[in-house]
Amino acid sequence: MSRDPEEAQVYDQISDDHQDIRDAVRALCASFPDEYHRRIDAARGYPEEFVDALTKAGWMAALIPEDYGGSGLGLTEAAVIMEEINRAGGNSGACHGQMYNMTTLVRHGSEEQRQRILPKLASGELRLQSMGVTEPTTGTDTTQLKTTAVRKGDRYVINGQKVWISRVQHSDLMILLARTTPLSEVKKKSEGLSIFLVDIRQAMASGMEVRPIPNMVNHETNELFFDNLEIPMENLIGEEGKGFKYILTGLNAERALIAAECIGDGYWFTDRVVRYVSERQVFGRAIGQNQGVQFPIAEAYIEIEAANLMRQKACRLYDAGQPCGAEANMAKYLAAKASWEAANACIQFHGGFGFACEYDIERKFRETRLYQVAPISTNLILSYIAEHVLGLPRSF
Repeated sequence: MSRDPEEAQVYDQISDDHQDIRDAVRALCASFPDEYHRRIDAARGYPEEFVDALTKAGWMAALIPEDYGGSGLGLTEAAVIMEEINRAGGNSGACHGQMYNMTTLVRHGSEEQRQRILPKLASGELRLQSMGVTEPTTGTDTTQLKTTAVRKGDRYVINGQKVWISRVQHSDLMILLARTTPLSEVKKKSEGLSIFLVDIRQAMASGMEVRPIPNMVNHETNELFFDNLEIPMENLIGEEGKGFKYILTGLNAERALIAAECIGDGYWFTDRVVRYVSERQVFGRAIGQNQGVQFPIAEAYIEIEAANLMRQKACRLYDAGQPCGAEANMAKYLAAKASWEAANACIQFHGGFGFACEYDIERKFRETRLYQVAPISTNLILSYIAEHVLGLPRSF
């Protein structure tokens, strides 16, 4: 973009006043240039070195209270970290799970669970990167999920199936949502669901099967099968039957963080395409001089800036302990749309070069396309706003 470095820095300070975090994350990301992420993507690998560096620098412990070895920061700061990773050309999808899963454990876990687990997450001894919610037959209709957890003595026995469960192969712990009271026995369908902390290695040896799902993006995701998996009662998070309410803590955080990542992607695409169209000469003039090129880029940039404001609002509400479902959903919708439009403009105006792996655009193009669908589709966000904000009749 045309702002000079000093002006850009002043602008960042005015917009969210987290320049110290931005500078530090940018410095770390500079050690992992495009070539690194391109190589990992080509091999369909996991950026172990990058995630380890984030952990050692303390960024993956941002949301862990200081009493447990973390930084004690809020979702506002966590979102800045995720944004900067994507803005630098990386993909926060490799590590963002620990951020939003952390909020569920911090806010709803017992003191014993926090003392036992959080310090190990802060140090990097353990990773909590996975959340098991979605199922093949229910999708985002979460209250209808079929996975059950039946109490037997001092243990719960888990049976069922999950799909699109990411980072299982690179995580030690997973948060799992299962039904502990049959749907037919509850007054409200959101009741009777509970959340558990699952030790992934132990589970894989005693009743949980993991089947990787190759996909368009280098996003490690899996289908899980539970066959009489036993987990100890002390791994129940919070009160039995209230898991749906608890899981919303993580889901709202997830949507705000995804919005931040899309905003980072949007700035990355805008920076790349502005630089290219300013230099690319066709018919004796820079192609960026043409309004047909300028307008889509300008429109995408305007939408990125607007989405950024909604992201900040959602994060501030979350950190204040206020309801933020509408704001988190709107931020995710606006940011995903803006980043996708910026991606389209970037690949379009690079022409054939946009499809060449060495330019990294096709990689980032694939990555940002995911967020039109996940972690919640744009249509479901529109349905949520229509019903819960505008008061329109429920459409499903």
